[in-house]
Amino acid sequence: MSAQTTRVTISGFAHDDTNGEALIGANVFIQELGIGASTNISGYFVIPNVPAGDYVLSCSYIGFQTLTVRHSAIKDCDGCITFNMKPESIETEEVVVTADSVETIQKLFSKPVSKIELSPAQIQQIPRVVEADLLRALQTMPGIVAVSDFSSALYVRGGTPDQNLYMIDGTDVYNPEHAFGIFSTFNTSAIKKVEISKGAFGAEYGGRLSSVLDVTNNDGNRKNFQGETNVSLLAASTTLQMPIGNIGSISGSFRRTYIDLTVKNIIDGIPDYYFYDGNVKAFFDLGKKDKLTISFFRGLDDLTFKADEDAASSFEFLYDWGNITTSINWKHIFNPTLFASVWFTGSRFESKFNLDAVEISEENYLSDYAAKVAFEYYPLQELTFRFGAEQKLLHEKYDQNSSEARILIENNRQFSTAYLSAIWKPKPVWQIDAGLRVNYFGADTVFTNFEPRFSIKYRLDENSNIKFATGYYHQYINQIPRLFFSSIWSTANKYNSESSSKHFILGYQRAFGKLELELETYYKDYKNIYQFNNHVGTDIKPSYYSDEGLPVYGSTENVFIAGDGYSYGAEIMLRKNHGAFTGWVSYAYAHTEYKFPRLNQGSDFAPRHDRNSVVNAVLNVDLDNALNELYGEQFVNDDSRWVLGLNFIYADGQPITTPSSAYLVNSMPDYGRYGNTGNGSQEFTLYPAEINSFRLPAYIRMDVSLTWELDYGSWQMAPYLQVFNIGNRSNIWFVQYNSEVNENNSIKQEVETVGMLPLLPSIGVTIKF
Repeated sequence: MSAQTTRVTISGFAHDDTNGEALIGANVFIQELGIGASTNISGYFVIPNVPAGDYVLSCSYIGFQTLTVRHSAIKDCDGCITFNMKPESIETEEVVVTADSVETIQKLFSKPVSKIELSPAQIQQIPRVVEADLLRALQTMPGIVAVSDFSSALYVRGGTPDQNLYMIDGTDVYNPEHAFGIFSTFNTSAIKKVEISKGAFGAEYGGRLSSVLDVTNNDGNRKNFQGETNVSLLAASTTLQMPIGNIGSISGSFRRTYIDLTVKNIIDGIPDYYFYDGNVKAFFDLGKKDKLTISFFRGLDDLTFKADEDAASSFEFLYDWGNITTSINWKHIFNPTLFASVWFTGSRFESKFNLDAVEISEENYLSDYAAKVAFEYYPLQELTFRFGAEQKLLHEKYDQNSSEARILIENNRQFSTAYLSAIWKPKPVWQIDAGLRVNYFGADTVFTNFEPRFSIKYRLDENSNIKFATGYYHQYINQIPRLFFSSIWSTANKYNSESSSKHFILGYQRAFGKLELELETYYKDYKNIYQFNNHVGTDIKPSYYSDEGLPVYGSTENVFIAGDGYSYGAEIMLRKNHGAFTGWVSYAYAHTEYKFPRLNQGSDFAPRHDRNSVVNAVLNVDLDNALNELYGEQFVNDDSRWVLGLNFIYADGQPITTPSSAYLVNSMPDYGRYGNTGNGSQEFTLYPAEINSFRLPAYIRMDVSLTWELDYGSWQMAPYLQVFNIGNRSNIWFVQYNSEVNENNSIKQEVETVGMLPLLPSIGVTIKF
């Protein structure tokens, strides 16, 4: 066979030159052929079936200088190319960005439908309440909303938080929020990569109906000792990284609030509360073909509330909860075209509650142990296969004891899944992804489901793409939400079938030089979604009685009511990732309807989290170079710079249920029939109107931050000022109706609105060394 017809495979890695971290999603191209590939989670890329010859390969990644190398491809290149990418300096940023607009549209084309990526730097620059928070940063994206200032939970395109799959280093996380929603489980200082899929995600993901949030933490600096410390009014955190000889690296992060040490001593009535969380991740380079990572996370919330601290006897409760996750991941290259990743993971969530005054105690426990394997096979430049399997063992336990009854639900579940997907590029302007996922969920009854997935992309011209995606999804675990307390998980069983959803998404993308425009419309339905049965006290029956004669409830029969629903909407986002002005502006229209036979007389209603119109704007301005960009002049790169951050949100008001009528009820049978009409004999009761038929006023908020970044060579310091809700707008959380019958037997009613967070200033400093 002649050299001209010989076909070879080119593969290798892309790393950050400053610390050795793998770069995920870097684009590698062969300039002469106009073909290329993106790096996976290990920074590994493969370009198969290339004619033998001499080529110039280029590697590009946001925030790094484009790097080119010349390679003589005469035989298979088994991971032989390594791109050590250098961070991009401000002076050259404008030149790089304007030089190749094709690079921007190619990056958009390679991104799956409805997928959003955020870098740690982008998360850090969004103004926040206390410190940078991943979940609150994601709430600034179109299609993702919050229910209040007191929750960082994500409601994605009409879905509920338990319909989101949260993963950290390959491990499922079941409670990603700390108390009061100001902080989430994810410490942004430890994050390397964040990806969220808002719908129609591929066959490699499953078990949830709405979205996938996949977080990868730093492997650690393989070249130097590195640290970062952040101190604010309510919390402190530190992240340290260092090499392990010449075989790997280790990264550790720890964070703790000190509300219990500061604010509690200043403001009366603040509960004794704190949380801490920390993670450690070790990376071992076992050669070009083998990489090993070991990751561990632990978080704990501790809350003690006492109504009167000075009283010997006072209403008091104790509550603590937390997560533990661990993972071992081995990545192996069998040959240049076959890449494998093997995971062993464990996740445990537990909470304990104790209320001595009424003799109530509660324990809630959920464990998840899994083994999974994922393969990537690149037989041809036009064809890629991904396939894998997972075996998961779940154990759930909920135990509530009181003087009147006991609820004891304990189950072991088995979840097995396998998937296969193919990515075919018949022409450079077409890409077709098709996959199938098979689920087996073993409980007191067995659920087996097939989930087809499909997406197609087409390159309209050199500046625009169009995409379509659809998929079928099932969920076998759901939550019972509780205000200020962690939710209780329950699995599918013979009383509660699995939930399901179908997604349909159509998208359009366009590159305008340094700007990215994305427009998407979607529709998805829900089958067998669940809400807590408000009449559970009369509907449930004891499973058996204890030796003391107390009823014991051991199943979820009649605990939930099942219903259906649908969501549809349209989203548009304009984004700029480079230059003195960065950020995005977006608009989202959405509508969600639920239908439960036992609610609202069987009529459709909008859930509490439904918001029809939402506008988000996030802007970060390098004040030292803002005018330079506007006038096309060269950027300056001084040892200090000022950065202004703005975050604006407008959202239509949430739906609420209002009273439609009122009536008086005798507190005792026949009382008042013979002239006893004192107001002590009657109770005033409100009767609700249609569920969520009224909407609160719009939610409007502006946050501002100002950061002074100082570079001292071997270390950097960045003091900052944050102002949450700078306009001090009183956004309404909920409405209370206080009604009573006065002495003249007339009704006195007061309507009280309860607001969310007011203007909250915060100061802090971040130090990197």
